[in-house]
Amino acid sequence: MNKSNVFLLLLVSLLLLSACSVRSDAADLYKQETPIELEILLPEAISVGDKVTIQASLTQDEKKLEDADFVHFEIWKQDGSIRYPMQEAKDMGDGVYQLTAHFAKEGLYYIEVHAGNNGSIISPQKQFVVGGLSGSDLEALEQGPKENGGTSGHHH
Repeated sequence: MNKSNVFLLLLVSLLLLSACSVRSDAADLYKQETPIELEILLPEAISVGDKVTIQASLTQDEKKLEDADFVHFEIWKQDGSIRYPMQEAKDMGDGVYQLTAHFAKEGLYYIEVHAGNNGSIISPQKQFVVGGLSGSDLEALEQGPKENGGTSGHHH
């Protein structure tokens, strides 16, 4: 390639690259999502055999989220021996959704709440104790929360 061809190639490349500038309003061209905020509410103490009411309080855009597209609860025991199927939460009004559960064994449990509204989807987890903890439960607490290995894909 001679010098004039190289110069011409560089000039064309620079012209093409300069046409690819970022627009100042580029962020406004994309859908603006309003995130959901969720607080999981559990009793302070849960004993084996208790019927327990678990609630999720949802807000979006600093307002109580009524009529969410979906709210599902998923509960499992830390050691994997117990897994409750994902269940739809009951809408109690005023942004509160709830589920009643019964725990037959003590130990470390996790709850994950799947919630969505207007394209915004969240699934926070919280750990809780039923009765007492075994040695393996204490070890799991020291290691920190693990990912929920049982969920695959969307169930909505």
